[in-house]
Amino acid sequence: MSNLLKRSLSGIIYVLIFLSAILFSKESYIILTSLFALICVWEFSKLIQFKGLVGYVFFCLTLFLILKRPESYAVIGVLGITIISSLFLIYYLFAKKEITFSNDRSKSGLLIRYVIFSMIFLVLLPIYKGAYNPYLMISILVMIWVNDSFAFLVGKNFGKRKLFVSVSPKKTQEGFLGGLVFALISAYIISQFNNDFSTINWLIIALIVSVIGTIGDLVESKFKRQANIKDSGTIMPGHGGMLDRLDSLLFAAPFVYLYINFII
Repeated sequence: MSNLLKRSLSGIIYVLIFLSAILFSKESYIILTSLFALICVWEFSKLIQFKGLVGYVFFCLTLFLILKRPESYAVIGVLGITIISSLFLIYYLFAKKEITFSNDRSKSGLLIRYVIFSMIFLVLLPIYKGAYNPYLMISILVMIWVNDSFAFLVGKNFGKRKLFVSVSPKKTQEGFLGGLVFALISAYIISQFNNDFSTINWLIIALIVSVIGTIGDLVESKFKRQANIKDSGTIMPGHGGMLDRLDSLLFAAPFVYLYINFII
């Protein structure tokens, strides 16, 4: 079986499972994204050579407490920590500095801030104004999938100038712009059917998803390059690991959550 066929089949299965869980119920969505999170914890722990159960326990405990009291100030605190940590990772990326984690304490802190807290906000994204809104989550997924797909297609066919060659040699500036333009187009189309936000707010969400999502992809590529590995795992044939599949969404989720819950 060719790599393209494997990639297509595993991608279709992934999308169908994700969409089914979102539409079935709030509980099925939480269960599936929690499973994704635990797989990401496992993959990232291997990537940074961190052993122990602390990541799994911390995720489950944090998610339980936040879901029990989603309006508490703890959510704001966790969001602030996550955003600040993400900004530091962006700085290390553009400054071309190595992300250091020399001992178990620094590794566990990085695991919590980069993977666990970000995944918490992926779980929380469709819970808007106290109610579960599956179509909000589907809209965000459509924008990020459109961005990723057209970034690949435009980059493959028209890409000439490298975007960030030291971390991801295949990504191009043309691909990035192509993904951004089509994400904005998809946001405009979504705004005609989904009245949760105004058209301008949907366009801003698409901008966040495209720009921050692309940076998230580059950050994960930086971690892999430091670890000298190609993929975070092998769970998705043709795609690599779950962290490889979710890197853009994981990194963008806290920023989107911040915008729709505290800025709009």
